Amino acid sequence: MKVAFRVLPIFLILLFSSGNLLAQDARFPIVEEFGGIYEIPNSINPDSELNYKIVIDLKTLQQDKESINSGLNNVARLMNLHGLGGVKPENLNVAVVVHGGATEAILKHPVYQRKNGMDNPNVNLINALKKAGAELYVCGQSLLARGYSQDEVLTDVKIGLSMLTVVTTHMHNGYQQFVFD
Repeated sequence: MKVAFRVLPIFLILLFSSGNLLAQDARFPIVEEFGGIYEIPNSINPDSELNYKIVIDLKTLQQDKESINSGLNNVARLMNLHGLGGVKPENLNVAVVVHGGATEAILKHPVYQRKNGMDNPNVNLINALKKAGAELYVCGQSLLARGYSQDEVLTDVKIGLSMLTVVTTHMHNGYQQFVFD
């Protein structure tokens, strides 16, 4: 019985302290409404004094055409995590190069509707990323290979000659590459 009285307070402290961590609300310090992240007490954070330059090779296929592209949402998470860690938005330079299976995510509503029977669910996310300072590109080769024209691309998305050339150009300008499959 004495053991139970000694263990019970420890159990209750662990139960309630872990519950507080799980009960947190998602935060959106840089990209509003997308890529929600959570504070992790006593964690190692990014260096808030660095100037981050990240180019993301995004080819994530969107299986559920009604939901946002998980790779694009991960871009928002990456930006929000750096913001939560103390990095100022002006020190976070993110370029996203969409190609392959992800190409559909950057299409205007009428084109997406024609293919999938609904509006493109990624438009608000793309607008939020752009507002947060991300540069968005689509691979021109992927557009042609999938039968899309340049005028079918959202206006906030630049058209690159290819994913390969946009990524290598950014890398030669000091960007580090991430690949989101």
